[in-house]
Amino acid sequence: MAEGPIAIENARIVTCEPPADGGARRGGAMRELRTLARGHVIVEGGRIAAVGDGPAVSRAAAMRLDARGRVLMPAAVDCHTHACWAGERWGEWELKRAGASYLEILKAGGGILSTVAAVRAAPRDALASRLAERLAEMRATGTGAVEVKTGYGLDAATELKMLEAILAVRRVWPAPVVPTLLLGHALDKDSPAQLEDMCALLERIADRVPGMAVDCYCEEGAWTVEMCRTLLAKGRRLGFDVRIHADQFNALGGLELALELGARSVDHLEASTPQGIAALAASRAIGVALPVCGFALDGRFADGRSLIDQGGALAVASNWNPGSAPSPSAQFAAALAGRHMRLTAAEAICAVTWNAACVLGLQHETGAILPGMRADLQLLPHRDERAYAHEVSGPGPDVTVLGGDVSVRVA
Repeated sequence: MAEGPIAIENARIVTCEPPADGGARRGGAMRELRTLARGHVIVEGGRIAAVGDGPAVSRAAAMRLDARGRVLMPAAVDCHTHACWAGERWGEWELKRAGASYLEILKAGGGILSTVAAVRAAPRDALASRLAERLAEMRATGTGAVEVKTGYGLDAATELKMLEAILAVRRVWPAPVVPTLLLGHALDKDSPAQLEDMCALLERIADRVPGMAVDCYCEEGAWTVEMCRTLLAKGRRLGFDVRIHADQFNALGGLELALELGARSVDHLEASTPQGIAALAASRAIGVALPVCGFALDGRFADGRSLIDQGGALAVASNWNPGSAPSPSAQFAAALAGRHMRLTAAEAICAVTWNAACVLGLQHETGAILPGMRADLQLLPHRDERAYAHEVSGPGPDVTVLGGDVSVRVA
């Protein structure tokens, strides 16, 4: 962290300011990105002290960065990841290329279950170390705040070990790390009491991390609607927020369950029906699209265009995991959303900044460039923000600032 104020000058600033109600941007409002053609940002104590037009000539600074007209925008907020895992699944990619489907591999005992075995065998510190390394990779692509799920344990002891690893990294990482309890992920055939065990685990840790969410994966071969209902309803009674993986391969009713329970987000949506998308758009929940899955698996993408056109709120995330989304980059996810979900550049930027922050309850901390918020920023190598939602496999930002911690990309 710089010893004293940081001044970033001569920047094209994309502020991603929130709407008047302070909530997620919905519908056409997702295209309203406020910009300053030539402005400055002052960072003091890890937070944004000032944002304005022109140079910061009246402010003393320990570090001055001349943006030379390049785009300064909020660091991306990756609101859906499985970045805490052990082992690898490279062999599965060969099976997929030979024609096996994701669900076929899962039903045969591979997929998530192979990662479960590796996570169960890994020490907590090893999980934390690998997570920290992955967060560094994400930072290099311009990501600041990150959500990290448990879910590769399937038993209480391993889920708790994953949570401990995530919290250990959270204490030292310069940007927010938000844990989510994905207690309904795959089925453990060796544990007929899995659902009851996960509900009991919720009771054990209900007061540990205020505002934490409980999540589940509603899909064929995974958790049924009724299992998800039991777990999520228990979580709601204990004060947890509710999220759900729904409609990835099949529309089984998970989306409708999420809306019934007042979920904060409904994630995936590749198989959602037009009626489901309309209901989501009419609700207060935020749809979270995960287009890297479509890119890697089967070429199917959520109908984000319809959700926005009907007045809904959309976020986009990487879904980084070893089996279906092999990318640490929220920027790559934004570019895919533009290509395959027909989002405008402004909508894609909103989806990975402000709206993603709202999914995680971080809208008072990050996702926009406003005085008082955390200084989670990325300085792009571009002079037009539309490049962010267009470029594929670029070098990443020239500079990232996470809570005042400055990292400069080495060319």
